[in-house]
Amino acid sequence: MSSLELAMIGNCNIAALIDQRARIVWGCFPRLDGDPMFCALLLDHGEAEAGYFDIELKGLVRTEQRYRRNTPIVETILHAEDGSALQITDFAPRFKQFGRTFRPMMIAREIKPLAGLPKIRIRLRPLANYGAEVPERTQGSNHIRYVGHGLTLRLTTDAPLSYIVQETSFTLDGPLHFLLGPDETVAQSVAHVCRDFFEQTENYWFEWCRYLALPFEWQEAVIRAAITLKLANFEDSGAVVAAITTSIPEAPNTERNWDYRFCWLRDSYFVVHALNRLGVTRSMEGYLRFIVDVADVTDVEDLQPVFGITQETNLTETVAEALPGYRGMGPVRIGNGAYTQIQNDGYGHVVLAATQSFFDHRLSSPGDESLFRRLETLGHKALSKWCEPDAGLWEFRNRQHVHTFSALMCWAACDRLARIARRLSLGERQRFWRQEAEKIRSAILEQAWCDKRNSFVGVLGGGELDASLLLMGDLGFVRFSDPRFIGTVETLEKELRRGNYLFRYAAEDDFGRPETSFNVCTFWFIDALAGIGRREKARELFETMLAARNHVGLLSEDVDPATGELWGNYPQTYSMVGLINSAMRLSKTWEEAF
Repeated sequence: MSSLELAMIGNCNIAALIDQRARIVWGCFPRLDGDPMFCALLLDHGEAEAGYFDIELKGLVRTEQRYRRNTPIVETILHAEDGSALQITDFAPRFKQFGRTFRPMMIAREIKPLAGLPKIRIRLRPLANYGAEVPERTQGSNHIRYVGHGLTLRLTTDAPLSYIVQETSFTLDGPLHFLLGPDETVAQSVAHVCRDFFEQTENYWFEWCRYLALPFEWQEAVIRAAITLKLANFEDSGAVVAAITTSIPEAPNTERNWDYRFCWLRDSYFVVHALNRLGVTRSMEGYLRFIVDVADVTDVEDLQPVFGITQETNLTETVAEALPGYRGMGPVRIGNGAYTQIQNDGYGHVVLAATQSFFDHRLSSPGDESLFRRLETLGHKALSKWCEPDAGLWEFRNRQHVHTFSALMCWAACDRLARIARRLSLGERQRFWRQEAEKIRSAILEQAWCDKRNSFVGVLGGGELDASLLLMGDLGFVRFSDPRFIGTVETLEKELRRGNYLFRYAAEDDFGRPETSFNVCTFWFIDALAGIGRREKARELFETMLAARNHVGLLSEDVDPATGELWGNYPQTYSMVGLINSAMRLSKTWEEAF
């Protein structure tokens, strides 16, 4: 049965998920949002018959899996009942070459015996067109080609090709190497290329991690989250996807199944915040360029909330009929209908993210008056939209309200524009945006506060609660010490907390009542507790969230508060960003530690 006990490999062009038996069960080609030629994760009713790359050990009784330190290189050890054992090493090559980063559409695997004489069977069974087609297979002298739906994958290997084609069992008496990638000739021995790619990839990630700004505590967890966040970055354009999967349900049998292989504007502020704290300025700058480009909406009425990873605007949602879904819990969706929604918080997210450009001297392209004028277009949109109904942060599909968080982000757009104008010595524009920000702030304070609940509420003039209200302190809308914010945190704790986790809301939505907690909301709650002075409780809950990660330290979108099982698309950028930001906030300083 499928589970999210999966390790992720990638190189900022492609990514793949590997289960604890070392089966590659998810992988899209030729890029992060492509055709999942490995799709067993969404085929598995028990044991999928295709959509994977499996190294099967006869008599398997036990497995171990880990990342090599400070890298996204995965090592899986398989043990057999006869005492034999083997190790499988998986990675996607990434390193500097010819003055640029080499990140091919390629997965590299090495198998080597560790004990005895392991008996193995290699099963490479990709599918195409979202599980609907079996690729045509052709064989060369040292390679096998899989051709399907406009894409060719070539396996180059020193393993016996006939045994792979016929799936024949054989004895592993020495290392074997596999390069699965573009239909190109490998000029050197595959063993030499694999070893060379491994060494250069490991060195690249070691060096990358050396320059991370880390807290004193929880460094291993933060490094793993940072690497995972980096792997969600489609480096060619700068986009960061919300997750690398589609349609892992938020809760069992709910049809809360969405395609998350896209870039949401709602993520931008939080991603930039995390990248800035980590000191990953090159990725941050590329992401900022992407966000500013897609949000250049001079001739657009409403700002689209989600884009494809190369700025695609049409993300029409369809269903992959050939894929039954995670544990058979379909539908499997391709595309995301949220691109047609009105989400007025997007204006604030873009301006908040872009504000970094005006205050960070490390960036090669600092913000200037020209960028400020482009952002002002978004500010004027925020002024006209802040009190209009929308689908909100949580993308309600069948209802609209004037959501407090959307209004809050419109205020944030105006507030940051005033700060940027001050930075640029544009006095008249500073005064204009400060006055407009104060008007919106006053209206929110009046319409979103509920004396009866001693809390801000999720809809202006309404009564429902929403975990996004926890961001009021971080955004600077109110002080953490403000009694209204403290009351909001306490009310949300009382009504949205389930065990050690926080729901994003408790009210019934388009699909019924939520059953799982949204991981980033728990991190927001942790940050809010720290802000109002409940630091020890915040640290306690943070440790609980660390324990909720899977066996290799990754998080999905949601967790079942009763069982602790992970649900939702995986690995979730929002969740990993929440972990990074909370760790930075809660850790002892280096001075305190010594």
